[in-house]
Amino acid sequence: MDNQQNKKSPSSNANSYVRYSGLAFQMMATIGLGVWAGIKLDQWLELKFPAFTITLSLLSVVGSLIQLIRGLPKE
Repeated sequence: MDNQQNKKSPSSNANSYVRYSGLAFQMMATIGLGVWAGIKLDQWLELKFPAFTITLSLLSVVGSLIQLIRGLPKE
């Protein structure tokens, strides 16, 4: 095997860093939006138990994990 083929160039390392940090910010935005929408729905419906906050929080975490898995390379 040729060792030069196994080494990544510095620009591909930078691209990987930008790609994965973008995925992290996308996950934070998705989860934050789900929590915010759940809180607003619970306030609007005047619920004592935060049902929408819990439900939308869990759904947004699952959705962001699905986005993460799809965004990872298939190597």
